[in-house]
Amino acid sequence: MTDSLVLLALLIGLELVLGIDNILVISILVSKIEKAKRDFARVIGLSLAMIVRIIMLFILLKLASLTNPVISKFSIRDLILMAGGMFLLWKAVSEIHHTIEQEEEYDNNSGGSAVLTAAISQIVLLDIVFSIDSVITAIGLTDKIWVIITAVIASFAVLLFFAKPVGEFILKRPSIKILALSFLITIGITIFMEGMHKHVPKAYIYLPMGFALFVEALQLRYEHNKAKKKKIYTP
Repeated sequence: MTDSLVLLALLIGLELVLGIDNILVISILVSKIEKAKRDFARVIGLSLAMIVRIIMLFILLKLASLTNPVISKFSIRDLILMAGGMFLLWKAVSEIHHTIEQEEEYDNNSGGSAVLTAAISQIVLLDIVFSIDSVITAIGLTDKIWVIITAVIASFAVLLFFAKPVGEFILKRPSIKILALSFLITIGITIFMEGMHKHVPKAYIYLPMGFALFVEALQLRYEHNKAKKKKIYTP
């Protein structure tokens, strides 16, 4: 039982680390939706993504051929990763363009429902891409299905809790939003390279991201102190 609990904690940690990508994607996707519907999109999108990930777990257990070549040397897993990486790359670049050009964030007209549906669908689809490696890794670590499912549910609960504050923080600060989108470009390229059988160590991704966030945090602190002093000394 102790071994199962240790493994459960390990899998939850793994899911949360990989869930950073999910939070960034959700934050960007829901920015297209009017504020009143953003919480609904987060809850529904993450709930559906969680259900899909659990279904994928059982599918992967049944379909060992997912990693067998189907086109040249590429497997179904590789094709999904390459397609997902390209989609994420396109999405991040297009969102950087919209942010820089200051185009309308969301649609208040009849297209609002379509935007909401599209955002939820994209959250689920991109989570499938993000979850492939984590599910395969989890299956490799244990054959106890209840441990994996518990880890998935626990990690999604944490993601749901942090998705809104992190998302709102990003959307209120254009520089942070552009930085987050730049991270998604890196992640998209990495996912595509994984599909091409070119492994990229995660440390090469997360360490530069952490450093960039640290520098941005210093910049935000500087701007805050500058504004504070200006307010104090302004008669």
